[in-house]
Amino acid sequence: MDKKIGVIASDEELKSRIIELFRDDVQRGKIMIDVLDSDTIDEQGRILEGKGARAIIARSGGYKHTVGKVNIPVIHLNVTTPDIIQAIVTAKKYNKDIVLVISDLDYFDYDSWKDLMNANIILERFHSKDEIYERVLKYKDIKKEVVIVGGGIPCSLARKWGMDNVFINASKESIYEVMGHAKEVIDNLYEQKYNNTVLKTILDEVHDAVIVMNYEGKVRLYNERAMELLKKDREEIIGGNLSEVLPELNFIKDAFERKIDISNKIMTIKNITITVNTSILVMDGKTEGILCTFQDISNLQSLEKKIRHELNKKGLIAKYTFDDVVGFSHIMEEVVGKAKKIGQSDNTVIIYGESGTGKEIFAQSIHNISKRSKEPFVAINCAAISENLLESELFGYEEGSFTGARKGGKPGLFEIAHGGTIFLDEINSISYSLQGKLLRVLQEKETMRIGSDYVIPLNIRIIAATNEELKTMVEEGRFRKDLFYRLNILELHIPPLRERKEDILPLFKYFMGDIAKDLSYEVPSAIEEKLLAYRWPGNARELRNIAERYIIFKEIDIDSKEIHKNPSNIENDSICINLREINRYVEEKVIEMLVNQGMTKTEIANILGISRTALWKKIKSE
Repeated sequence: MDKKIGVIASDEELKSRIIELFRDDVQRGKIMIDVLDSDTIDEQGRILEGKGARAIIARSGGYKHTVGKVNIPVIHLNVTTPDIIQAIVTAKKYNKDIVLVISDLDYFDYDSWKDLMNANIILERFHSKDEIYERVLKYKDIKKEVVIVGGGIPCSLARKWGMDNVFINASKESIYEVMGHAKEVIDNLYEQKYNNTVLKTILDEVHDAVIVMNYEGKVRLYNERAMELLKKDREEIIGGNLSEVLPELNFIKDAFERKIDISNKIMTIKNITITVNTSILVMDGKTEGILCTFQDISNLQSLEKKIRHELNKKGLIAKYTFDDVVGFSHIMEEVVGKAKKIGQSDNTVIIYGESGTGKEIFAQSIHNISKRSKEPFVAINCAAISENLLESELFGYEEGSFTGARKGGKPGLFEIAHGGTIFLDEINSISYSLQGKLLRVLQEKETMRIGSDYVIPLNIRIIAATNEELKTMVEEGRFRKDLFYRLNILELHIPPLRERKEDILPLFKYFMGDIAKDLSYEVPSAIEEKLLAYRWPGNARELRNIAERYIIFKEIDIDSKEIHKNPSNIENDSICINLREINRYVEEKVIEMLVNQGMTKTEIANILGISRTALWKKIKSE
């Protein structure tokens, strides 16, 4: 803020004294001085204000003709008794009668000083500029017998008419004092203006409508949000009686009269459902008014939805813990115990398990028990999107790196997960080329956006999940060996539901209780036998679906092909099928057929989605 001070000096003598005392400030334009001019006295204050003055110092007539005509403070440079006495002492040297012409604003107890002055003093006081002229003019005809003592205008008139005169100058102490006061006033005004601006900005930026009513029932504050909700401008509300300008808010007046505070009360005004809070305003033990804040509930709901979306977007939080893992068998207790130990470490993890066994629940639980629990948890299903899209999701991209790239680029999930955990579900579905890029992230702890040459350092933990044995995929040339060993530091195997039959019935009843919390259901023994006989290819996810259907229809609908006739003898079944041998036989026949069609090894490898090296190994083993 420019803190310029304007001065209307009564005379050149006062101007010279101020320059002498504040030469640097005058030269730098911090103090601007105009000499009082009787012809433009009414305009001088406005001229200084127009030049940027934040406060004006004026004396006697200059003060009287400036105050109230400008929008900045006007500070009176008082004519003090010592100043007057000093001027009278100087005037006595003329050996004439002394005519003291001063404003009615200037205090001087003549009766107390006249005997000590040892001079004939005539006191002339004036109220306005026109009276100064009259007070001096009447001594024009006897100018040889008098000396005029006064401020700038009386002395200038005396000089004009050839009369002796003495200017009442201001002491250094008075000037220093008034300058200090002016600077303090400007500083205080700036502080007040700053605080008001901050308060107004805060009030206008908050989501709540804010209204203040004083003890007279008049609206004293009405913020931007209140205008938006009530569709009424500030000008027609501020200062008006609340009952007249905002009759729909009479509950505020009622709360004030009853001296009660409203807390989170829901009500409807103008077809808008709002939540209301009020607080009685008390100053020095006296009730001065009431503050009311209210908010459109639909906005609250939208805000909550947005926050929840942002927090859950891309799985940025892990909502499951080991308390959410439901298992009653000994084997599941061992798995949970091992997972908790894994959670205490910071190594890369591979979770093996069929679809529906709860791999992500374990991944989130491991994250929530780890030292990274306060950091992001980012999850992505690698099988759910195409290779190109998966790469851009994982690594991000720069603006213009490809057709359709978002303006400004986009951070990859590895970047977003920095400091936390990234969960790569169904990692076995990642293509061979993308596996190489993932390997670099694991080895170098850094990533690079598509289309960028800037390396971004990473601090993340990787938890991968697969429904297929990665070691077998390595042997078959479908998964990189080096990536496998980078990932295969810690392993967790979640057994399928058919291998822990003691969990089936407790889980079924647990799901029913979770779905229909207020109801209880008895499961007939025939249904239990059917549940135990079923192989559960969809595991716990499928079991929950069956429980949900049972609650509605009171029967279970499962694929009879997946039911064993004698579940108690399944482990002793004499039928033995080697799936690996079947797969190998099929591969050999497919490769043989493609070779016979005249295709090259490169073409065959591309069709099968494997490397030429892996293809060479398969042909060699035939």
